[in-house]
Amino acid sequence: MNPRIPTSSRRRFLQQSVLATGASVLGFPAVVSSRSPNGRLNVGVIGSGGRGASNLKEVSQISDIVALCDVNEKNLEYAAGSHPQARKYRDYREFHTKMDDLDAVVVSTTEHTHAFAVVPALRAKKHVYCEKPLTRDVHEARVVMEEAKKADVTTQMGTQMHATANYHRVVELIQSGAIGQVGEVHVWVGRSWGMQTRAEAEKNDDLFVKAGLLDYIDKMPEKGMAVPPQIDWDLWIGPAPMREYHDIYLPGPRWYRYWDFANGTMSDLGSHWNDLPFWALKLDHPKTIEASGPPPHKEIAPANMTATWTYGKRGDLAPVTMHWYQGTAVPKPIKDGLLPNSVKNGVLFVGEKGMLFADYGKHTLMPEEKFKGFTPPKPFIPDSPGHQKEWVEAAMAGKKSSCDFSYSGLLTVANHLGGVAYRTGKKITWDHVAGKTDDEGANKLLTREYRAGWKL
Repeated sequence: MNPRIPTSSRRRFLQQSVLATGASVLGFPAVVSSRSPNGRLNVGVIGSGGRGASNLKEVSQISDIVALCDVNEKNLEYAAGSHPQARKYRDYREFHTKMDDLDAVVVSTTEHTHAFAVVPALRAKKHVYCEKPLTRDVHEARVVMEEAKKADVTTQMGTQMHATANYHRVVELIQSGAIGQVGEVHVWVGRSWGMQTRAEAEKNDDLFVKAGLLDYIDKMPEKGMAVPPQIDWDLWIGPAPMREYHDIYLPGPRWYRYWDFANGTMSDLGSHWNDLPFWALKLDHPKTIEASGPPPHKEIAPANMTATWTYGKRGDLAPVTMHWYQGTAVPKPIKDGLLPNSVKNGVLFVGEKGMLFADYGKHTLMPEEKFKGFTPPKPFIPDSPGHQKEWVEAAMAGKKSSCDFSYSGLLTVANHLGGVAYRTGKKITWDHVAGKTDDEGANKLLTREYRAGWKL
């Protein structure tokens, strides 16, 4: 996914408060004391393949790459080919021992190691960009948020859609009251990857069908495989329980279907699609969460599921119920005939005065005849130079990014709670102050026990 992001004057971008989200100048100097003689940020990159390669490419255009780290030697050497001056590491724990010449760190590892790569950088007071989902679980998201608050640096979670003009215009419409108070939101994604039958996987075009891994669509392998020579498997596993290597885990995003490493589609695509209502409606801490789907598998996240969050009043904003539909789950707006079956992904805001439908690239006020001649509000969210570049420029200006960890951490927690509710099969109540639910089984899923030798 590489949406075309509208260009704008970087000078104009830096002069305005960073994407009208209440952002303010941080405690550190307006111009960061970069170690680079040309005034650019010195950046270290942890995870240089896949999404990491894309992040590296974007960030390197306006900053200097000083250090590279990847457990995959091929990824590391490929990245080093474009940045031969950068130090190279396989182990990010070694990377963390020398950060004195770094201003910022980009983390694009598997989500089960995100917090372990991010927290030391925050404690060293480095600006941090981290791919989505921010963490593997609720506890780690709360730790990252707290460390970011103490570090008082510029942070950004990698939800690139947050930087697009379409998302900006939707937020402006909702927040300016175009459809009145919103009490209900429906979010759905057509991706159907994860635990399901072989027949369902073939019908739904599961990732494992294309990869020739259909034998493992609904079960774990009985034995492992030889580890590819370029992979440090022990480092890749990191804090997770050790298991034998198998190509059901690599390359990414195959790992995202396993609870030990991620949380399936719920937290992955939820980082993009739930971001829109979360931002537009200023959502924060859900009160209750419930979910449904096939019986949970001990190891594998589901291909198809639904979830519902309830939110109370936020200032003058009305309480909201948000619904998630994944895979083959049919969203209520389509059942009700508000939208055609062909709409496989989308967000529908239901307000007092009408509705607003949006996807990644467009939005529509509904019913359309009611809004003929409607004049949208004057844009008040500045264009972004691109999600990664926005983070670099905000760091240089001593400002917050639009999707900083104080915001994206709450989004991550809410998404993870959807997965927790699914796995428990119960409606749970969330106490954000205490950091726990009203169900002991659910509380055990908020965190995990780390492998010997690893601690956050």
